[in-house]
Amino acid sequence: MVVLNVGRVCMKISGREASKYCVILKKIDKAFVLITGPKLLTGIKRRRCNIEHLEALTHFLQIKEDASDEEVLDAYEKTGLITKLNLKKPSAAELKTEKQKVEKEKPKEKKIKKEKTEKQ
Repeated sequence: MVVLNVGRVCMKISGREASKYCVILKKIDKAFVLITGPKLLTGIKRRRCNIEHLEALTHFLQIKEDASDEEVLDAYEKTGLITKLNLKKPSAAELKTEKQKVEKEKPKEKKIKKEKTEKQ
C-alpha cells in the first residue's frame, strides 16, 4: 500500500477530473487531503479531495506542505514527470496571466476577512 503523504503524485479516479494527475499538498484529516494539479499543467485546481477518490502512484515530488503551484511545477520539472506522464508544460505567457489572476484575488480576500472580523 502506498502512503498518501505530502508530495505523493496521484490520479483522480472519480468526478469530473477522473484520470487526471494531482499532487497531495496537505493532509487535512483521516478522509481528506488538499491537492493541486496544478491547474495549468493537469487541469486540477487546488481543492480538498476525499482520499477514496485518489489512486496513489509510485511517483513522489520533493515539496513542502502547502507549496505554491509554481513550486509544484518546478518539482515536476526536476523529477522529469512532465515527460513521463505526457503532460503539456504551460507556456511562460500562461504562467504570467495565472500569476496576475492570483495577485488580483488576494486583496479581495483580505478585505473580506477584515469585514468578517469587524462584524464579530
